[in-house]
Amino acid sequence: MGAFAGAGGELTSLIGRRTETARIARLLSGARLVTLTGAGGVGKTRLALRVAADAPHSAFPDGVYVAELADLRDSELLAPSVLGTLGVANPGRHGADATAALVARLCERRALLVLDNCEHLVEACARLTDALLRAAPGLRVLATSRQPLGIAGEEVFPVEPLPVPDADAGHSLRTLRDYPAVALFADRAAAVLPGFTVTESDAAAVTELVRRLDGLPFAIELAAARIRTLTPQEILERLTDRFALLTGGSRVAADRQRTLRALIDWSHELCTDRERLLWARASVFRGGFDLESVERVCADTELPPAALLDTLDALVVKSIVTCRRERGRARYHMLETVREYGHERLVASGTLDAVRGRHRDRYAELTARAGQDWFGPRQVEWFTRLRLEHPNLRTALEFCLERPGQARAGLALAVSPRHYWITAGLLSEGRRRLSQLLVADAAQDDGGDAAGPEARVRVQAQVTDTYLGMLQGDPEADVRRALAACEAAARRGGHRRESAWVWHHHGILAIWNEDFAGAAALFARARGEFRAQGCLDAALECRVKFAIAHAYGGDVAAAGEACDEVEAAARAHDESWLHGMALLARALLARRADAPADAIAHARAAIARLRPFQDWWDVAMCVEVIGWSTQDAPRRAVAHSTRASRPRYGRR
Repeated sequence: MGAFAGAGGELTSLIGRRTETARIARLLSGARLVTLTGAGGVGKTRLALRVAADAPHSAFPDGVYVAELADLRDSELLAPSVLGTLGVANPGRHGADATAALVARLCERRALLVLDNCEHLVEACARLTDALLRAAPGLRVLATSRQPLGIAGEEVFPVEPLPVPDADAGHSLRTLRDYPAVALFADRAAAVLPGFTVTESDAAAVTELVRRLDGLPFAIELAAARIRTLTPQEILERLTDRFALLTGGSRVAADRQRTLRALIDWSHELCTDRERLLWARASVFRGGFDLESVERVCADTELPPAALLDTLDALVVKSIVTCRRERGRARYHMLETVREYGHERLVASGTLDAVRGRHRDRYAELTARAGQDWFGPRQVEWFTRLRLEHPNLRTALEFCLERPGQARAGLALAVSPRHYWITAGLLSEGRRRLSQLLVADAAQDDGGDAAGPEARVRVQAQVTDTYLGMLQGDPEADVRRALAACEAAARRGGHRRESAWVWHHHGILAIWNEDFAGAAALFARARGEFRAQGCLDAALECRVKFAIAHAYGGDVAAAGEACDEVEAAARAHDESWLHGMALLARALLARRADAPADAIAHARAAIARLRPFQDWWDVAMCVEVIGWSTQDAPRRAVAHSTRASRPRYGRR
């Protein structure tokens, strides 16, 4: 410990924190206590030291002092240790005497006191800070801690990980190097391997590496140190056990700052038994979770529901879990490094399968509710929620594939709601999951009742899998063979609803082959069966596709009547997607009637309905109608005879 020596004391550069240092300095100009919080390894200490080094002498003419508390274990020694930081000899002073000496030293001074690493002494730090601020009006305190001190007047500044490149966005090498996480990796790697720079050949590996490390500076620095003996791609491949890989921190650092595991161990030690239990159990979630889900999955007699909210709040306070407001709801996240640590603990507890089973059941329940509510006012809300929960749906499906006897439950999860894979644009993933689950289910099939509900789920999955293959462009002959097999299985078990979906799929094939009359007949047949089964949404979907078939080349009046019916039902139920499809059918009808203004108006209205579902294929059809209708009249008239009847509906 000692008085701050200035910026020259930094041995490595601080990268990507210019905005944060400026914001913290502004906070300190108005608040007397600013606490930097965040997960271990996020860079709180480096930020605090930089802010302290840059503090103007005019603001703190009596000095800037840094008390490093990481190695201090006895709270009774806190005040004497801080007193020593001020350069005051304190033989024999402890507790209240040392606090009184600190007050006497600081009461008339304008100074900045940095208390670094307060989390393990948070109550003692809170009491000391409160006493000092009350007695010394010219004092400012900048604290770093994994949780706030929790006293009056405290301004909390959460320190976030460094920004990382988006997974799906393409980046040039130049823009990639502008990301602080990438720049930090490159800088620290060059320190151990002179001349290292991120090149085109390893850019993808470095990008994925910093993403997998959550932009956590400490973890990135440890990974960069491995560049002596491994390439970026080899480091990435070994991240399956990041805690074994990421070691070798500074020899002069505290023990807990030499390896990634030791750093997270420190956070774990500061948690209560219930907090550790929730940390481990919550590790089964991917992509975040909400309160309702964590209650369903993690609560039991060991962790009672009544105690769960307070326990979760404590993990948020201690920077193990972060809380964000997303679409009006609180949603909780863990850094991947923190999540993997919790997962290790869950595996060691022997309860992994039990918790993952509850996780699967939770998302099976959620998708079932979405399927029941799909045709109604919550349609957009459910679609948005399922997209948000997609990493958890994926994890639940993986559990069903990995554990014997779970494939049929996975099939039920994968087909409800039916439109999810299609409207979400996840055809490849949906098909892959369904194909894997169907194979696993066939291996486990005991040849039971073909008419039972479990057998119906299998047929439903076969029909959905075939439809996704259709939309992906499988050869028509293969599709027709698969549909024939689906219909045979549906007939065998008396699954009339699945038979109706087979007829619907044949109707789509008929549209693609420009057999509009045949398509309309197939859609009418399917609609009749769905109505008999009481499936209003499916019946209306067939009705709107009946309208589209006639809009391409059939009975215009019949198409108009079908649109009227679908729109009326959609309005009555406050439904959006089928309403948008009906408006698309009207746009096609207007285009066929050479009424460009009406076509454009209907297409734009359809886009407004379809966009929330990210249904880009049908939106693209609307855009095509608008583009066609804005051409000049002579070109429309010439082209109409050659192109107006060529369908693109449903082609992916």
